[in-house]
Amino acid sequence: MNDELKLIREEISSIDEKMVALFSDRMSAVEKLAEYKKAHGMPILDLKQEEKIIKENEALLKNPELTPYYKSFITNIMTQSDKYQQRLNEGMKVAYNGEEGAFAHIAAKRIFPEGIHQAYSSFSEAYEAVEKGECDCAVIPIENSSAGEVGVVMDLVFEGNLNVTGSYTLPVTQNLLVKPGTKIDDIKTVISHSQALMQCEKYIESHGWETVKANSTSLSAKQVSESDRNDIASIASEEAANLYGLEILDHDINENHSNTTRFVVLSHGENVLKGNKDRKFIMMFTVSHVAGALAKAINAIGDCGFNMVSLMSRPIKSKAWQYYFYAELEGDDQSENGQKMLQLLSEQCDFIKIAGRYTTDIDLGNSINFEIGE
Repeated sequence: MNDELKLIREEISSIDEKMVALFSDRMSAVEKLAEYKKAHGMPILDLKQEEKIIKENEALLKNPELTPYYKSFITNIMTQSDKYQQRLNEGMKVAYNGEEGAFAHIAAKRIFPEGIHQAYSSFSEAYEAVEKGECDCAVIPIENSSAGEVGVVMDLVFEGNLNVTGSYTLPVTQNLLVKPGTKIDDIKTVISHSQALMQCEKYIESHGWETVKANSTSLSAKQVSESDRNDIASIASEEAANLYGLEILDHDINENHSNTTRFVVLSHGENVLKGNKDRKFIMMFTVSHVAGALAKAINAIGDCGFNMVSLMSRPIKSKAWQYYFYAELEGDDQSENGQKMLQLLSEQCDFIKIAGRYTTDIDLGNSINFEIGE
């Protein structure tokens, strides 16, 4: 071996030794990141953050010809990082409402493919499971594009102590499920969750069927499969049909064929996302019983430069004829403008609560990088 080649190889070996040390340091930081994500109910995969890091680091390269090689190199490191986080958080318990095959179960599996998914019979039970420490986080629907907000979930967020740490949209296709051999003319009654019944209201009315509410779409499928009757049907997912041995008599029966349900992740942890341009936050408040108080509150939000994505009101259970407001805003509530807004709102509001911070909604229907495992 000539001296020049030997020196080159020694230089590479020296660099490799430094890279081993840096890799160990990086994975130690990854352990802390995994702990943080578990405590805050955040999924392991964060594709936007990974893309951002890659672009920022590519700009540091002095030789642009190295860009495709660096991209492959860092992508592989991030993949190993994700796998390590998944192994560390394999015991993460995720609560959801319904049975296996419910849309909440599908969403929970896509957001937390590495988690242990625990079913509860109601939204409140799933929420309380996290409050009591039985589960690390909960995946619960808060809004549907056809049926509107899920009021009981908004009430849980208003009254409880958990924080919204993520927002995800899941394309929802409702199907008519029956026992094998049942014909559409045999059906007299349809069973499903109230939201699903609302989403398919016109379809149900066109057939003149009676409706019965169930705690979840998947539970309705289970009830049909276990019933002795052949004149009932369920409205639920294709996954529920497969799970309970039912036949799909009609596909995509929801009125809105771009039907989506928005899920939130709830946990004890609180996200701190200062300076993120894609950031949103949920604010809940009540206004003083003074003329123009709500108008002044809304103006304060706009005057401080915050775009209000939505504003809804709900009755306060413990106070007759009094309401709280649920607002979703784009921006950073912890910024200087955010603190100014909160100060102005305190002059008009009896109660203000920041119920969660998260980045822009992730479409689970396009999350092909999640290990769905359906």
